[in-house]
Amino acid sequence: MRAEFRGSAVEALASNLGPGVALTGADVPDRNRQDWSFMPATRPAAVFRPSSTQEVAAILRACHDAGLAVTPQGGLTGLCGGALPLDGGIALSLERMVGIEQIDPDGMTMTVLAGTPLEVVQKAADEAGLFFALDLGARGSCLVGGNLSTNAGGNRVIRYGMARDLVLGLEVVLPDGTVLPMLNRMIKNNAGYDLKQLFLGSEGTLGVITRAVLRLHPKPGCVAAALCVVTGYDKVVDLLATARRNLGPFLSAFEVMWADYWHQATVRVPGGKAPVAIGDGTHVVLIEMQGLDEDLDGARFDAWLQQQFEVGAIEDGAVARSLSDLSDFWGTRDAAAEFANPQVIGPHISFDIGLPIRRIEEFVTRSKPALLDRLGCHSVHYGHVGDGNIHIVAWVPGAAPQPLPTVSEIVYGIVRDLGGTVSAEHGIGLLKKPYLNHTRDEAQVDLMRRLKRCLDPHGILNPTKIFD
Repeated sequence: MRAEFRGSAVEALASNLGPGVALTGADVPDRNRQDWSFMPATRPAAVFRPSSTQEVAAILRACHDAGLAVTPQGGLTGLCGGALPLDGGIALSLERMVGIEQIDPDGMTMTVLAGTPLEVVQKAADEAGLFFALDLGARGSCLVGGNLSTNAGGNRVIRYGMARDLVLGLEVVLPDGTVLPMLNRMIKNNAGYDLKQLFLGSEGTLGVITRAVLRLHPKPGCVAAALCVVTGYDKVVDLLATARRNLGPFLSAFEVMWADYWHQATVRVPGGKAPVAIGDGTHVVLIEMQGLDEDLDGARFDAWLQQQFEVGAIEDGAVARSLSDLSDFWGTRDAAAEFANPQVIGPHISFDIGLPIRRIEEFVTRSKPALLDRLGCHSVHYGHVGDGNIHIVAWVPGAAPQPLPTVSEIVYGIVRDLGGTVSAEHGIGLLKKPYLNHTRDEAQVDLMRRLKRCLDPHGILNPTKIFD
């Protein structure tokens, strides 16, 4: 579309939407021009901020007719460039669509608007005596719609599953403005295709999520946690096996921090502190259990930990005895959010990969020296591990994080060799697009493209993301 026609279409749409909904030209906020991927900021022609499904539908219908590219945006906490708008395109921010519409304690569901921050959902569930299981470090900034569009994972996947496992229904607006009111509230509903699954994890390329029916769980009666120092990755895997066997469904998190990560999180992060001394240990494991009864389940957790010390599975450790301790423990795991601080690491590339659990250490021992020897690239490692997910923070001191394609080639090449995935929970976006075929074969990618053409024949919705 010629620039003058595109500009007139944007102006007409902005005028029809009324004051406060559209921000154009110099009024486009800087925050809507980039996300947390460190990719260069873009220059969208406008940011539209609807407050209702009807406004979302009107925006998409008009953009569909005018051939305007639209990029849906949530909390802009993504790490793969999935929410970067095109130059001259439209950013569709869901930030004004905030609110919890219903909590059903009998059905254990919550109906929310897509722009509601994750932490608001967590607190609302807690106040209702229930529990929303999705949790990640960006909980205060990320929005539910973005969590679902990327099928976020987070800290408790080992017990509760990914974001798609915590959704019963969706309301979605298609690229042509058609509204799909799929707000199912029942666990059992086999009436035809489960269409919501098309949009969960599709990164805003097939439709815009505007509402969701979230699945809640009973509020835990007690939470127990420990930081365990372990020497040798084989002992990490063995500890996971015994935790699963002895704690069963109460095991809610199994987070592993390599010694290199632990140093950054507890020494270099301003205000960081080490609740346990790592000594000569190679890994620190954060184990969390959510039980029903403090006396019964808390005692079971303590007895299991004591047994692990006695058999030499754990070198040293600390047990949370208060909410403050629990917060400090998780603070070491969430410290990665502070790594962009120039006092810590500064600009870096974050990798999010999945591997068979037994092969994770093989990845680390291959990738770390390869990056350092070939590129002078440093790296630290941490991750959920209990669900096969590891994160890598990589940086070349003094260099900008982008472009460093050789870093990605090394990392994803090893992932391919080990039978893993280039994206465990962050999505593909722009950064991982060249490496999608490391994980999906051509037949799968071709089917993705056909689904995209079917639902978005004009290619207006989040174009250039995932694949061309």
